[in-house]
Amino acid sequence: MRQFNKIGFVPIFLLITVALLFISGCWGINFSSTGSDIPSLQTWAKCLGGSGAEYAYSVQQTSDGGYIIAGKAFSNDGDVSGNHGNGDYWVVKLDNTGNIEWQKCLGGSGYEEAWSIQQTADGGYVVAGGTWSDDGDVSGLHGHWDYWIVKLGNAGNIEWQKCLGGSSDELAYSIQQTSDGGHIVAGGTYSNDGDVSGNHGTWDYWIVKLGNAGNIEWQKCLGGSGYEEARSIQQTADGGYIITGFTDSNDGDVSGNHGTWDYWVVKLDDEGSIVWQKCLGGSNDDNAYSIQQTSDRGYVITGETRSNDGDVSGHHGDTDYWVVKLDNTGNIVWQKCLGGTDDDRSYSILQATEGGYVVAGRTYSNDGDVSGNHGSDDYWVVKLDDEGGL
Repeated sequence: MRQFNKIGFVPIFLLITVALLFISGCWGINFSSTGSDIPSLQTWAKCLGGSGAEYAYSVQQTSDGGYIIAGKAFSNDGDVSGNHGNGDYWVVKLDNTGNIEWQKCLGGSGYEEAWSIQQTADGGYVVAGGTWSDDGDVSGLHGHWDYWIVKLGNAGNIEWQKCLGGSSDELAYSIQQTSDGGHIVAGGTYSNDGDVSGNHGTWDYWIVKLGNAGNIEWQKCLGGSGYEEARSIQQTADGGYIITGFTDSNDGDVSGNHGTWDYWVVKLDDEGSIVWQKCLGGSNDDNAYSIQQTSDRGYVITGETRSNDGDVSGHHGDTDYWVVKLDNTGNIVWQKCLGGTDDDRSYSILQATEGGYVVAGRTYSNDGDVSGNHGSDDYWVVKLDDEGGL
């Protein structure tokens, strides 16, 4: 599988800090004045883990004001207990001041990594990622790597689990509960057997619609003869779905590729048929990681770009955050490159309730749009106005 290791393995306390910055921008946690336009975070930070390595990939505020976090753990001491061997899904529930209410290691003797978690309408949680175990908590493995979807109760007990895939590799990056009580999952597949049909070549976007007990209602492979990987999916107001990730194809379902890697945005209806698709980018590499429908029924996307042509302008050097605002049919409304002369990559975006957008990722820069770098690789959180102004 094409793993972007430069994304980095994120220390969990940093992810929580960034999550709180998101929450502060959107739900009104107080900032103190620093005499500049940059807010000072007045809250808490927590290091969570053991003597091994722990990495967090997804966090959400829960209905009780606390937080649910998912990633992977290699430890079996400190804050971590119940590890099954190698890496496990590690799910941690915090209260609103960062104290651990409960934690669960989920997995088998192989390897698991959780990329997405969401609280469900019943107060429990649904987790998605990948596994290559077939013991412990895991059953039904199809091949080397499968999507592994786990439904937890509100205290972290497993209610059901499903391995989804074929004889080759699958990895899920995004899950959301749907309006009918089921779930929509997005990631990538290299298989064309088992649960997977319709693969176009190497890796395809693999979109799976599940019922509320994890049964497959439909599945779609989307892509061309090259490589596609879906990183973010959301159900849209019309009941369909919006997906983003990246592609290097220019055939099959994909048209309009600008060069090597492009953002690939696909709008599906509620049965998984393509309504429209757009390749966004320039002649160099452009990879998208997060998409959200906006209040005007358009979309906002973030990721990274090395281009400065085609759809991309204003590039600062090396890799920049690239934020793109689309209308409801996928036309570009505006686009912004954010960064400095070094490496800047964004992984998450959300529309703030007071307007504008909050973007989070990482930076090596300390010039251009970036100031205050502490050395080497920092988290970089940016607040934009409605038109993409910094």
